[in-house]
Amino acid sequence: MWSYRIVAPYQFECTSIADKTADDLSDGQVLLRFLAAGVCGSDMPAFRGVRGVLPGDNGRSGAEKDGFPVHEVVGEVIASRHPQHQAGDRVVGWASGFDGLMERVVTDGNQVAPYDPALNPAEAVGLQPLACVLYAIEQLPDLHGRHVGVVGQGSIGLLFSCAAKAAGAQHVTGVDPVDRTDIAEKFGVDTAVRATSDRWVSQLARADRPDVVIETVGHQVATLNHAIEATAPGGTVFYFGVPDDDSYPISMRTMLRHNLTLKSGIALDRRRVLDRANAFAAEHPGLLARYLTHTFGVDDVQGAFELASRPVPGRVKIAITS
Repeated sequence: MWSYRIVAPYQFECTSIADKTADDLSDGQVLLRFLAAGVCGSDMPAFRGVRGVLPGDNGRSGAEKDGFPVHEVVGEVIASRHPQHQAGDRVVGWASGFDGLMERVVTDGNQVAPYDPALNPAEAVGLQPLACVLYAIEQLPDLHGRHVGVVGQGSIGLLFSCAAKAAGAQHVTGVDPVDRTDIAEKFGVDTAVRATSDRWVSQLARADRPDVVIETVGHQVATLNHAIEATAPGGTVFYFGVPDDDSYPISMRTMLRHNLTLKSGIALDRRRVLDRANAFAAEHPGLLARYLTHTFGVDDVQGAFELASRPVPGRVKIAITS
C-alpha cells in the first residue's frame, strides 16, 4: 500500500509498505481506508525538519516514520475491534499514531466518530480541528457579553473566532500579520487587525483590552507573553498553540498585578467532542465548505505541505484526498 514519509527537511517521499490488515488491530482499534486528511499547523515543524514533540519524531533526518506527521484523518472502516464501529462506517478524527498519511490507517476507535454523510471527506476533515476548538471553549469562562481576542487567524484561529461568537461573545478581535479581512468576517470576527501580536499590544488602549485572549499561533515563545499583556485585568488567557519548547518564560508580574488566569491543554473526551463538532457544523450550514479552501490529491502531498508552510491570505484549511 502507499505511504508517505519525510525523508529530508521540506521533502516527502511516497513509498510502498506492507498492507495493514485486521490482524494488526489490538482491542479498541479500527482499521481505516484513507479517504482524506487535513494539514495542521502542528505538522509543520516536522515538515521543516525540526525535531518536535509529536510521537514518532525521533529527531533524526526527518521523522523516518511511515505516515508521519498527519493526525487529522477521515476514513472508511475496513475492520474493527471497537464495539461502536463496524466495517463500512465513515469516520473522522485522530490518527492516534500520528501516521495518517497512508492508504490504510490503524487508530484508536475512541478517537474517531461518524460524520454527516452529506459532507464530502475533504469537508469532513474540518470536524477534527473544530472538535479541538470546541473542547477548549468549554474550558473558558462564560463568553456571553465578553470581548474575545484571538491571536492568529489561521485555520485554528478562525475556528476559535467562530466558536467564540457562537458562544455569545459580544465582540471578537482577530489579530494576524496576514491580511484576513475578507475571510475573517465570515468566521464571526468583528474587528480584524492586520499586525503582529507585539505591534497590536503596543497600540492597544487599556479600555480595548479583551476579557479573554486566545493564543493560536504556537511554535514560539513571544506570542504567549503578548496575549498576557493584551488581556484585561481579571481576564483569562488560553494557550492553544503547540509548544516547541519545554519552558516558556512569562511575565508573572503582569499575571499577578492583573489577576489573570492562564489555561491550556489538549482535547480530551474525543468521541464526545467530535459528535459536538458534527452538531455545531449542522447548526452553522456552510461553515466547513468555507473553511476548506484547498484540496490536493494524494499524488501531490508535497504541494499541499508547501502551500501550508507559507502565509497566503486566501488559504484556510488544506485537505489531502484519495
